[in-house]
Amino acid sequence: MNALDNFYLNQEEPAKSCLLALREIILAQDNEVSNAWKYGMPFFCYRGKMFCYVWVHKKYGQPYLGIVEGNRFTESFLIQEKRSRMKIMLLDPKKDLPVRRINSLLKKVLDLYRSGIIKIN
Repeated sequence: MNALDNFYLNQEEPAKSCLLALREIILAQDNEVSNAWKYGMPFFCYRGKMFCYVWVHKKYGQPYLGIVEGNRFTESFLIQEKRSRMKIMLLDPKKDLPVRRINSLLKKVLDLYRSGIIKIN
């Protein structure tokens, strides 16, 4: 089993189910979205370019969706913390995922990449 699969399988419930569902939502956005293990984390790439990732927040113990170009987005639910470029969306694993909000955000992010503003290899 590879590191990417181990990441998901080694999470405790309910974070595990939340992260697995989030992975499916992200991968369903576009046929050219792939999941990869980079920098010791599960990243999602569009045409080979990293655009988001999932992780569990150390302080809050909650899963989150990280947006690589988060500084380009002003949604109030995105948190900057001490990152200069990335923003995160915290998720409560005990509640239903806000699927519409996630889909809307991911569409905006992917549209940024599709537009050519973000250079794709």
